[in-house]
Amino acid sequence: MSEAYIVDALRTPVGRRNGALADIHSADLAAVPLSAMLDRVGVDTTEYDEIILGCIDQIGPQSFDIARTAWLAAGGSEAVPGTTIDRQCGSGQQAIHYAAQAVMSGTADLVVAGGVQNMSTVPLGTANSIMKDQGYPNPFAGSKAWADRYGDQTISQFHGAEMMANRWGITREQAEAFAAESHRRAIAAQEAGFFAEEIMPLGGLRDDEGPRTPNRAKMRELQTLRPHGIHTAATASQISDAAAVLTIASERAVKEYGLVPRARIHHISARADDPVMMLSAPIRATRHALERTGMEIEDFDAIEINEAFASVVLSWEKELRPDMAKVNIHGGAIALGHPIGATGARLMTTLLHTLENNDGRYGLQTMCEGGGQANVTIIERLDS
Repeated sequence: MSEAYIVDALRTPVGRRNGALADIHSADLAAVPLSAMLDRVGVDTTEYDEIILGCIDQIGPQSFDIARTAWLAAGGSEAVPGTTIDRQCGSGQQAIHYAAQAVMSGTADLVVAGGVQNMSTVPLGTANSIMKDQGYPNPFAGSKAWADRYGDQTISQFHGAEMMANRWGITREQAEAFAAESHRRAIAAQEAGFFAEEIMPLGGLRDDEGPRTPNRAKMRELQTLRPHGIHTAATASQISDAAAVLTIASERAVKEYGLVPRARIHHISARADDPVMMLSAPIRATRHALERTGMEIEDFDAIEINEAFASVVLSWEKELRPDMAKVNIHGGAIALGHPIGATGARLMTTLLHTLENNDGRYGLQTMCEGGGQANVTIIERLDS
């Protein structure tokens, strides 16, 4: 089986909802880092086998296979097909997995993987909301089989986040302390210029718009997202706009085109858990990946776990017991934002750069996903 290598990884800044990137078409959003990456890799675009992008709410400007549209907008060869996938929040990470699987199987040699999402133009849940007037208030309405198994239980990320807080005994104070630290780390990374190497400026924006100086007093004044809950807007991920892309190459492509791989994809897997709690699957998925690889949580020099809600990371921490100094080293989605379909690729781009900047070897990425799912990717940085 062929190895799969990460040759390059770039992203846009992450824009706030209705911020600097709000009016940029999703194809143009993805085309900026994609075009820059194709130039840097330097291989004729006809040699690529495919582009795979994650994106949810695939309607309007994100419809009609946005991966293919973005590839053409970036100047890629018309001979290369595109595929757009939806694994909810993990779409961008799953795109990387599909690219790696194609390369490892020998059916492809050079694939672009990543994700794009403009949540300002296409608000989260738009694809479902257009069916409400036809009697479908949620994706499960009308399914007898679903009702037989899960009844009328609330299926909501907000509900799931509170279920997790209750189960693992996470308090509002703990969640707010975690959120404040996410902003502190993100601001420190920006001030140190850490993200400059991975960001392609766009729309006059050079830095992520989300991070801000945390104010614990103001956090305590915010209304919770659910009655009697612990989460507020301050301890949940930000609605955002962004794109991120990576080039995944086989051993043959590396040799034939003289490429310099930056990391090897050591492991890919995905597991799932309770779809009602929804956000707990990173715990099971991480344990599964560690069992399959024989690795320990202490073996990783950097870990990225998506901060959909503070309770997601804090419950995972309680179960896995990692060194939190190695987790989301430069902040996470609470500070940097969560452009749903692109976040998996944004996390991987940041993880790669973190390993390189810190002279680390192994990195792990995981994230919760709608439907109670989670991906895990383990990469090994290579010396250039």
